[in-house]
Amino acid sequence: MTAQRPLGFWTATALVVGNIIGSGAFLLPAALAPYGAASLVGWGITLTGAVLLAVTFAMLARRWPQTGGPYVFARNAFGELPGFMIAWSYWISIWCATAAIAVAFAGSLGALFPALTATPLRAAGCALGGLWLCSAINLAGVREAGRVQLLTTAMKLLPLLLFGGVALWFVDSRLYVPFNPTDMSLPQVAHATVALTLWALLGLESATVPAGAIENPQRTVPRATVVGTLVAGIATVLACTAVLGVLPADRLASSQAPMADAANALWGPTAGTLLALVMAVSCFGALNGWVLLSAQLPLAAARDGVLPPVFARLDRGGTPVYGLMISSVLASALVASNYSRSLVQVFTFSILLSTAATLLPYVAGSAAWLWRGSGTASRIVAALALAYSLYALLGIGGEALAWGAVLVLSGLPLHYLLRRRG
Repeated sequence: MTAQRPLGFWTATALVVGNIIGSGAFLLPAALAPYGAASLVGWGITLTGAVLLAVTFAMLARRWPQTGGPYVFARNAFGELPGFMIAWSYWISIWCATAAIAVAFAGSLGALFPALTATPLRAAGCALGGLWLCSAINLAGVREAGRVQLLTTAMKLLPLLLFGGVALWFVDSRLYVPFNPTDMSLPQVAHATVALTLWALLGLESATVPAGAIENPQRTVPRATVVGTLVAGIATVLACTAVLGVLPADRLASSQAPMADAANALWGPTAGTLLALVMAVSCFGALNGWVLLSAQLPLAAARDGVLPPVFARLDRGGTPVYGLMISSVLASALVASNYSRSLVQVFTFSILLSTAATLLPYVAGSAAWLWRGSGTASRIVAALALAYSLYALLGIGGEALAWGAVLVLSGLPLHYLLRRRG
């Protein structure tokens, strides 16, 4: 690896795996509990859609191996205005995700040390402390952030796979009956659970964003994207499915740390504490990865004149310091402005914003290959990825769509101001 491109295949894969496996894998079983085993239908659709998107983004990265990921793909395929809209939307989704994961990190610390999050103010302090620690790591350089990502990914992926694989031997098949305990039809359950499970697999595009810092990006980024998505998706689905077969639905639905509670039920308090520790490491690793992206995406857009030039300024180590700081300040403001709420309320509000803003880049990326790509088979993959993205977009609900529209449209005045000046 060269100094200009400090990230290799394993680090790029760790970025994908680490950004996908954050808080969702550990918290989602509680949200899926009311749907019982029928939630597996939603998992199947989401995992299939994620793999289709990963393959599509891999093809795009091979064609356009530039820093910026979804923004670059939209700009190269459709022009400056669509490129700005995707850059703006995706950047918002990144710092909203950063806020959500910082809150989840505080919650995981609270599971280990309840006094740290005993009040909303303390919880907000823990969230902001984790966020700015990761910002400091990224300010030290992309190479340092990559090393932390590789270490934290290994520390959470291996225990998650081990838990899922071993816990499957202890599941009570009676907990999977009835298959669909709701009064909803199976297609309705699938639509509802796709909206929930999507959050757990966001981040599949992570390796495409810092492509300029990755060694041999035309080869490395596509491989890391597909391999990382498959590994993270399988580990997440395996662990969440095992939890559904260990704890009764009523207990699971009220759990604040469902995976840790499942480990506690199977092997005792020590195992539960260790799983809570793994969750803390998982959230910290994902937080580090998303902070890295929060600087790389606006860097690419600013170099093209799509975002203000301040985002393109680098420090001596090559870190886009102003973009990183601005993104971290906005994420901090989102946490601080909601500190009077419970952790769950702030987390839910943040992922609502992030998911709504992320789906537009997924739609644009799939459409970009249909418009500018080649090959019948690859177009079929992109068309299916686009269909999944639109399906998920409709499934997140009217409130999320409204927030997404407001956030995207709020950037238009900035775009026209930049055009007038440049």
